[in-house]
Amino acid sequence: MTRFQLSFLALLITTFFISNASSQAKTPTKPRSKSQSLFNGKDLTGWHVDVPNPKGKKTFIVRDGLLVSLGKPQGHLITDAVFQDYRLEVEYRFAGEPGNCGVLVHASTPRALYKMFPKSIEVQMHHENAGDFWCIVEDIEVPDMEKRRGPRENWGIVKGKGRRILNLTDGSEKPLGDWNNMVIECFGNDVKVWVNGDLVNHGTNCTASSGQIALQAEGSEVEFRKLLLTPITELSDKR
Repeated sequence: MTRFQLSFLALLITTFFISNASSQAKTPTKPRSKSQSLFNGKDLTGWHVDVPNPKGKKTFIVRDGLLVSLGKPQGHLITDAVFQDYRLEVEYRFAGEPGNCGVLVHASTPRALYKMFPKSIEVQMHHENAGDFWCIVEDIEVPDMEKRRGPRENWGIVKGKGRRILNLTDGSEKPLGDWNNMVIECFGNDVKVWVNGDLVNHGTNCTASSGQIALQAEGSEVEFRKLLLTPITELSDKR
């Protein structure tokens, strides 16, 4: 075999492995047959940080067995794996001042909006607004869209558009400092959300059905003590 043939063969082998690795990276990870915690209580194994302007500071830490979003510098903590058809149970609290945060589902392209937010559907955790949807270069539908999203001509999924979809309830959150329980079910193109047992949102026809899961840092310190993922074969009727 000539030197040219050997080089060409090596190129083909390298291209195959790169292509195969890329394909695997985009394949949703099927959750185990039983529930699995996305946080081991010790470190950030299974996650990676995307903070556009870190300024030499950490945004996400583990403290006293809790996963903590310090709020600043702003950015996201993103799972390494891609998931679909799951129930995610989150226990969180604003331990100090009330503020903003969120869980992003079906996350994909990083920094797709404002050079900060990954392409996703945000399930809002902003104090007294938990359960709102925010469309981040992905879309979703709910009943009473014009009432909950505003005038139809303003709807959109990018900067300057009507991306917020209001939740269904008021008063579902616990008092500041208490632990809140949020359950998010993603199945097919549906996303369903409960806060402390109340159904607060149910979206359909989502433009994505799988993706990474991300936690936000949006200016406020938030503690997480539970991030439990369970595979599902249908949506729940109730909590």
